[in-house]
Amino acid sequence: MNRAESHTVSELVLEGEKRVNWIRSRMALLARTRKEFAASKPFQSRRVGMSLHLEPKTAVLLETLAAGGAEIVATGNHGSTQDDIVAFLRHQGMTIYGSRADTLEQHHENVAAVLDAKPDILLDNGADLAAGIAERGAYNTVLGGTEETTSGGLRLRGELSARVPYPVIVINDSLLKAIGENRHAVGQSVVESFMRITNLMVPGKHFVVVGYGWCGRGVAQYLRALGGFVTVVEKDILKAFEAALDGYRVDSLEKAAAWADVIITATGQAKVLGSDAFSKLRSGAVLANCGHFPWEIDVQSLKANASAVTSIDNTLERIEFPDGRHAILVAGGRMFNLAGNLPKGNSIESMDLGFQLQAFSLEHVARHHKTMIPGAQGVPRAIEEEIARRLLASMDVSR
Repeated sequence: MNRAESHTVSELVLEGEKRVNWIRSRMALLARTRKEFAASKPFQSRRVGMSLHLEPKTAVLLETLAAGGAEIVATGNHGSTQDDIVAFLRHQGMTIYGSRADTLEQHHENVAAVLDAKPDILLDNGADLAAGIAERGAYNTVLGGTEETTSGGLRLRGELSARVPYPVIVINDSLLKAIGENRHAVGQSVVESFMRITNLMVPGKHFVVVGYGWCGRGVAQYLRALGGFVTVVEKDILKAFEAALDGYRVDSLEKAAAWADVIITATGQAKVLGSDAFSKLRSGAVLANCGHFPWEIDVQSLKANASAVTSIDNTLERIEFPDGRHAILVAGGRMFNLAGNLPKGNSIESMDLGFQLQAFSLEHVARHHKTMIPGAQGVPRAIEEEIARRLLASMDVSR
């Protein structure tokens, strides 16, 4: 029985409302913008289609867009939807698809339902909506949009590059987001989630962080700060050089797998942790992914070559190998700081920053889409500078 089935709709609405009220009270940047949007109505007569993690902080962003006149049609990402937040947003009059128990096939159906509503503006995460639009060959209603992640940015600049004839602002291109949300917030939430989900200690353990982008930097930093021994695996030679100068051991994944207690992937790339490493894993190694898509760990290969797979709880699985070794898989290879049990995700303050970038970028698209170049592009510098000014003022760092 999932959470939605064990609660009445009214109970879920009340539970979601309490959680959103707390989150809203700590998101000062969006509170200011909500008042500004309520006066200026930048999204009046516009339908915003969204595919993004449905959790309390996202609810505050959607409230902010709705205050600006937007009609919201939205779904979450596979495995991270929170049922009480879905119930709360539906109670607010928004059209919301999905539940935490959805299969991957149901998630794709939810994305299709959002596109069926013919949104004017897309708020995307992983480029699922953009890919759906490209497959349909129907662009007539889409003015432009935003993309939250590096993974989605890679798709927009790769397989979808010639199939997106409208502007898309990639939020993860922002240095402001990279520092505030990716490095410090993802770093904090991944380490906190590892401790909460596994109940294991960090000090003295050998961790391998695969990928030294902004998220990988943060994960490595916070693991080391708590006493973990950290090795970085990075194919980009300049990032590997940076990791070495930051004081981390740098090695190949195959070599590091033989002694790692925990391996965490943070690359945005498919199957970076695969059969070559699985054959060398130290028995008992914990495997976890914090990248957007659940493809960084080759879970299909991992389970296909297992002698047994046993569920420990709703987040942990024990994978037995024929030679007697075993590994522990976290959250089925999905983004475990949001798809694990009792999901919290990134800190409230960091998502206030990230979603402020979203709000202003979506406003920019709504007002200036006719003069913007098509395709993936960065956040306008003026938006970053304005948010930085607001952030510094709110932090009171001048004392």
